[in-house]
Amino acid sequence: MLVVALAATDYIDRQIIVSAFPHLKKEWGLSDAALGALVSTVSITMAVFALPVARLTDRWGRVRSIAAMGGLWSLAALWSATAGSYVQLFTARSMLGVGEAGYGPAGAALLSSYFPQRLRATVLSIFQAAGPLGSVLGVVLGGTVVEHWGWRLTLGAFGVPGLVLALMFLRVRDYRAPAAADDAVSAAADTSTGSAGTSTAAVDQPKLRETLRELCQVRTATWCYAGGALNLVLLSTLYTWLPTYLTREDGLSSAASGTKTALVILAGAAGTVAFGHLADRCGAHRPRRRLMVPALTAGATCLLLTTAFGVLPSGGAQFALVVAAGFPLAAALGTAPAAVVDVVRPRVRATALGMAVVAQNLLGLAVGPVLTGMLSDAFGLRTALALMPLFCAAAAVAFWRGSRTYEKDLAAVSRGGTAATPPGTPEMELNR
Repeated sequence: MLVVALAATDYIDRQIIVSAFPHLKKEWGLSDAALGALVSTVSITMAVFALPVARLTDRWGRVRSIAAMGGLWSLAALWSATAGSYVQLFTARSMLGVGEAGYGPAGAALLSSYFPQRLRATVLSIFQAAGPLGSVLGVVLGGTVVEHWGWRLTLGAFGVPGLVLALMFLRVRDYRAPAAADDAVSAAADTSTGSAGTSTAAVDQPKLRETLRELCQVRTATWCYAGGALNLVLLSTLYTWLPTYLTREDGLSSAASGTKTALVILAGAAGTVAFGHLADRCGAHRPRRRLMVPALTAGATCLLLTTAFGVLPSGGAQFALVVAAGFPLAAALGTAPAAVVDVVRPRVRATALGMAVVAQNLLGLAVGPVLTGMLSDAFGLRTALALMPLFCAAAAVAFWRGSRTYEKDLAAVSRGGTAATPPGTPEMELNR
C-alpha cells in the first residue's frame, strides 16, 4: 500500500498543474504550447534520467532509491509553488521529473520480486493504477484549491505529504519474498551473499552497454516499449487538455471541469486493473493473448475518441463517449511492463523497466501535451483532440507485433537465457 500511496502522490504533483492552466495563461500570457511544455518537461527529464537511476537502483537497492526519489520530487513540488517566472516554474517542473525518474522502475522491480509471473500483469496494473488515481486527485483537488487559494498553493499542496511518505519508505525491507517462487534461482543468489535481506544490488551487474544490447535484441520488449509510448501520447493528451477543453467549449469552472475529467481518469484506473487481470487470464493458456488485450483496447480507444471529437458536437453525448474511451485508454499501463519483465532476466529487470520509462516518457508522455498545444495554437483545441487518437491506432499495431514474438521470448527466458543470451551463459537465472 505504501508503494501505491507514494505513486499516487507522484501523479498528483505531476497532474495538478493542469488545473492552473487558465490562471497561468491569464497571469503570464502563456500560449497553449508553453502550457503543454510544463507537463512535457516532466516526462523529458524522466526519460533522460530513467536509465542512470534504474542502473543505480539495480546496484544500490530499491528501497533507498525510492525514498530518495520521492523526497526529491516533493521538494521540487514545493519549489514550483514559489516560482516567480515561467522559467523558474519550468525548471522546478523539470526537477520534478528528475525525482520521478527512478520511482517507477524501482517500485515495479520490487513488486516483481514479491509475486510470481502468473500474477505480474495484475499486480503491476494495480501499481500503475495509482497513476490515474493520483491524476484524479490532482485535477479534482487542484480545481477546487486553485479557485479558492490560487495556483501557488495548489502546486505545493502535496509536497509535504510526499516527503513524509518518502521517509516512511525507509522502514520497508528490500528483499525477495519466499512466495516469489518463479525467481528461485535469483533468490538463492541473494541468500548466498549472506542473508535473505540482501537486495539484488549485491549481485554484480553486467555493463550497461551489454544490458542495453541484450534488451534491444528482445523483440517483444522492443514492441512493448513502442506500443506503450504510442498509447501514452494519447493518454497524456486527454488527461492534460480535457479540463481546458471543457472550460473553453462548455464554459465550466476549473472545479467543474476537473470533476468531469476525474470521471474519465477513474474510468482509466478501473480499466488498468480490469484489463491487466483480463490479460493474465487470456494468457494463461495461450501466452500471446496477453498482448492481444492492449492491442484491441488501443484500437477501440482510437475509434471512440476520433468519433467523439471529430464527429459529435460538444455536450453530453460527446462527453459520454469520452468517458467510455477512458476505460480502455489505460489498459496497457500494467500489461506492457509486465510483458517486458517476463522476457528479460531477473537481474536486469529494473534496467529493463527503466528503458520502458525512457520510451514511454520521451516518445509518449512528453509528446502528447506539447504537440496538442501546438496543434491547438494552429487549428484549435477541438481539432487537435480529434487528430491525436491516431497514435493509439499505431499502438495497436505495435502490441500485435509484440504478441507474435512473445511466446518465443518467454520460452527462451524459461530455459535460462534470452534472445540475446542463450542458455548456458554465466550466472544463468530462471524466470519461472
